[in-house]
Amino acid sequence: MTAAAPPDPHTRRHLTWDGCFNVRDLGGLGRHAPGAFVRADSVEKLTAAGWAAAHAHGVRTVLDLRNDDERGTDAAPRPDGITTVRLPLDGIEDTAFWEPWFTDWRWGTPLHYRPFLDHFPERVAATAEALAAAAPGGVAFHCAAGRDRTGLVSLLLLSLAGATPEEIAADYALSEARMTPVFTALGRAEEAAQLVAAYRSHATSPYAEMLKVARRFDGAAYLAAAGVPGTTVAALRARATGQPRG
Repeated sequence: MTAAAPPDPHTRRHLTWDGCFNVRDLGGLGRHAPGAFVRADSVEKLTAAGWAAAHAHGVRTVLDLRNDDERGTDAAPRPDGITTVRLPLDGIEDTAFWEPWFTDWRWGTPLHYRPFLDHFPERVAATAEALAAAAPGGVAFHCAAGRDRTGLVSLLLLSLAGATPEEIAADYALSEARMTPVFTALGRAEEAAQLVAAYRSHATSPYAEMLKVARRFDGAAYLAAAGVPGTTVAALRARATGQPRG
C-alpha cells in the first residue's frame, strides 16, 4: 500500500485566478512567507480578472519554465508592473536523457526528479539565480500544468524554507485533483487518466514518490554543489522566508 497524502491544513493557499486551475501560495509551509512565491499552471490562460487577482496578490514577476514551443498567445494582456522572465527548465534538447522517461509517463511524475537533478544541475542553478534576482514583490513560477517543473522548483524553495518532506510531498499531491481541468484547457484531456495509470503501474502515488525525493534532498547543499554562490542561496532563502537580505 502506498502512502496517502494527509489533509492540507493550509487551504487558504489555493488561489482563484480566473483562467488558471492549479495556483497556490507556498506560504505557511515551513518558514515560507505568504506572498513570496506562488506556483501555477500556465498563466497565458489568465483572463483580465485573473491577471488583476495575480497583481493584487503582490505578484510582480512571472517565471515561465516552459520550452519555447509550448508558448502560445495570452488570453488577456499582462498588466503593467508584472515582468515576465522566460527560462526553460527541461533541457528538452537532451534527447538521450529524456527518451527513456517518455516511454511510460514517468516524466510526468517525481520518479524522474532525482535523475533530473543529478543530470541538469546547471539548469536548476540558473532557475535559482533568476528567482533570487527577481525584482521586489511576489514571484509566480509556472510550467504548463503547474505540476512537475513547477513541483521541482517548489521542492527547492520549500527545502530552503525548512518545510518538512511530508509538507513538500503533500503540496505536490494537491495538484493531482486539479489535473483534469488543467489538461482539458490544454486540449490534452486524456493525459489525466494516463498519469493515474502510470502511478498504478509503478505501485506508487504522487505523495509517496515525492516523499522519497524530498527526504533525500537538501536545497542549500544541492545549490552549493551546483556552483551557486552562497550569497545567492542566502538571498533566495531570505526571499522565501520574508527575511531582510543581509
